[in-house]
Amino acid sequence: MNDLMTGAALALVLEGVCYALLPVTMRRLAGRMAETPPERLRWAGLAGACVGVALVWLARR
Repeated sequence: MNDLMTGAALALVLEGVCYALLPVTMRRLAGRMAETPPERLRWAGLAGACVGVALVWLARR
């Protein structure tokens, strides 16, 4: 559970840094994401999750 909380906190830190340093770019990306078809977002999310699982697996190995 400790690792899960650490991972969630790190994700929030990274997202916060992106919004703090690049607010205009993040707004533009959010607008583009709103126009992206749901199926493409679904596949991108699945790919990101798979990469994340692989990175955790490699780090724990």
